[in-house]
Amino acid sequence: MRHNVAGRKLGRTSSHRLALFRNQLASLMAEERIITTLPKAKELRPLAERLVTHGKAGTVHARRLVSRWLPDRTLVKKLFEEIAPRHAERPGGYLRIVKLGGRQGDGAEMAVLEFVDFDAGKKSGTKAKSEAPAKPAGEEAAAAAKPKKEKAPPAEVKKAGKPAREAKPAPGRGAGAAKKKTSMPKKIGGS
Repeated sequence: MRHNVAGRKLGRTSSHRLALFRNQLASLMAEERIITTLPKAKELRPLAERLVTHGKAGTVHARRLVSRWLPDRTLVKKLFEEIAPRHAERPGGYLRIVKLGGRQGDGAEMAVLEFVDFDAGKKSGTKAKSEAPAKPAGEEAAAAAKPKKEKAPPAEVKKAGKPAREAKPAPGRGAGAAKKKTSMPKKIGGS
């Protein structure tokens, strides 16, 4: 029995496990949502919540503690300037784990680890028309008046897939077989 033994080994050495957590924390701070296995998400959540708590402190010492886990300075800056202020009123519990079910290939239990204030529509990467930068009226009129050039279709359309190879005779067969030299030494002497 494993009494008083905290943490999962996740089938990795300690250095590999720490590297995994650093990489996943970096992805979590950059994207604010990651999909991973349930045991990894359960191990990662306390680490990420500790980083957000340091981010709320906002001191130089807290930045140095966070930079141990986040390799990129831009991610440290994002944590301290964007993520931590959003959670200033919350005393803890900054992340949620949502179970997704078994993975298709091996049946591993998958989960989403995301911040509780994560908005999927905001982070989807598509901008609404109102958010897109507006062109000046003169540019829109000029763009509408310009006829669009159409590309001419290619002269020869290639088949999808791999290009056909030229047929080469296999060694030892066909007309070239008589000219092939063997690299075996000739026997000298009788027997």
